[in-house]
Amino acid sequence: MKTFSMSPSDSERTDEVSCVVCGSVSDRPYWDCGGFRFVRCAACGHVYQNPQPVFDDLQNRYQDDYFDYELENDASFLDLMLRGLGDIDFDALTESLPRPRRFLDVGCATGALLQHLRTEDWQVEGVEICVPAAEYGRTVRNVDIHVGTLDRIEFAQGLFDVVHFSHVIEHVPDPRQFLRDVWQVMKPGGYTIIVTPNTSGFQAKLFGARWRSAIADHLNLFSTKNLKRIVLESGFDVLTHRTWGGIAQGMAPRWIKHPADRLAKPLGFGDVVLVLAQKRLA
Repeated sequence: MKTFSMSPSDSERTDEVSCVVCGSVSDRPYWDCGGFRFVRCAACGHVYQNPQPVFDDLQNRYQDDYFDYELENDASFLDLMLRGLGDIDFDALTESLPRPRRFLDVGCATGALLQHLRTEDWQVEGVEICVPAAEYGRTVRNVDIHVGTLDRIEFAQGLFDVVHFSHVIEHVPDPRQFLRDVWQVMKPGGYTIIVTPNTSGFQAKLFGARWRSAIADHLNLFSTKNLKRIVLESGFDVLTHRTWGGIAQGMAPRWIKHPADRLAKPLGFGDVVLVLAQKRLA
């Protein structure tokens, strides 16, 4: 399965930005990807696009072609998300939550995870920037999906027991503000589950600018350390993290890929990282 990306258009505006992890304005060239580039913060090592596309222009990429990609990979994405939830023993973690339990999926695509969790005694809602994907989830899956970005949707404060966002935070221009918005809509003691590409993984180090996550739509690419840092500094306690994905499909023979994939979890060098955090009570 390939990562979807659309090339920047000539009409997109860009801005120079500072590091979202530590605030430093000192960066160094890191990956030249042709029409865009990633830099590395000289202070904390965070990898990010600089300059970055203005988000009001960037969001126009998420239209029909993006919906086709989401729909084509629907079943695979659901399987990966359920495997991630299994890695943190999600059912046992949330079983004792008082009913009704409320689950928000930010960047929910066509709503496959929401549809699944609704059968597991959850009240579910989603947020999705791609209009055709949201409409599909509403009409075909009959799940409640809000079109737009989290900061522009008026949820009540402290509404959700769990906020989940898989492969979203790397698309966000201001991850700290995004995490503050997540914090606002969560109940005290509620859980957030974050899944994103991992720059401290083996594949990022091996492939560099050819890494499958070094694409034009990804504004911020986190190491496990820096992701946990901004989560902690945004009002959460990090409970655990997991990584997976040793070598991408097709990049090595099976006798190498399978052992690498098995080792990625216990050794922490996986291509993707999941962080489980809890809204701090005080």
